[in-house]
Amino acid sequence: MMTHLRPALVMLGLMVALTGLAYPLAMTGIAQAIFPAQANASLIARDGRIVGSALVAQAFTADHYFHPRPSAADFDATDSGATNFGPTNAELIAEVTARAEAFRAAHGVSVVPIDAVTASASGLDPHISLQNARLQAGRVAEARGVELRAVLALVNASAEGPWLGLFGQPRVNVLMLNLSLDDALPLPPSDPQAANG
Repeated sequence: MMTHLRPALVMLGLMVALTGLAYPLAMTGIAQAIFPAQANASLIARDGRIVGSALVAQAFTADHYFHPRPSAADFDATDSGATNFGPTNAELIAEVTARAEAFRAAHGVSVVPIDAVTASASGLDPHISLQNARLQAGRVAEARGVELRAVLALVNASAEGPWLGLFGQPRVNVLMLNLSLDDALPLPPSDPQAANG
C-alpha cells in the first residue's frame, strides 16, 4: 500500500508547492515589475493620500461634480452586484422612471442616457458615456461658476475611445474627470460646497 501512497503524497506536495506557491508568487512578482499600478488596484493618490481607484465608482452627489451611474450596491465594493430584476419588473421600472425624471429636472434635458438611470452589472462601473458627461456639464459649470465650454473641454479631454478602437463606446472615467475638474477649475476655498463630494 505504501508503494502507491508515497508517490501520490509526493506528487500532491509537489503540485501544491508548484501551483499553490511558486506560480502565484511568480505571477505576482511579474505583475509588480511590469504593471505596478494595475497590480496595486489602480489606486489614485492626491497630496499623499489615496482618493480612490480608477476601477471602482464612487458616490459623487454634489452638483459641482459629475455623477456616476446608479449603483445597486450603493457603491459598496464588498457588496457589488446588480439587482437582477428583469426588464418587466415593476420595482425596476419605478426606479428607472424616478431616476429619469430626476435627471431631466437636474439638467433641463428631455433625452436621458440609459447609463444615467440604470446600474451596471457590478454596481461599481467607474465610467459614464460621453453623452451622459456632456449632459451633466451644464449643471457642473453652473455649480462651479465657470463657463460651460471650459467644462466641456475637460470632458472631451478625458474621453476614452472604444477599446482597441473596436469594442464599446466612448466613455469617461468619473473619478479621473472630477479630479481633473478640481485641478483645472477649483472651487473657491471659502465655498462650503468644496468639502462635499
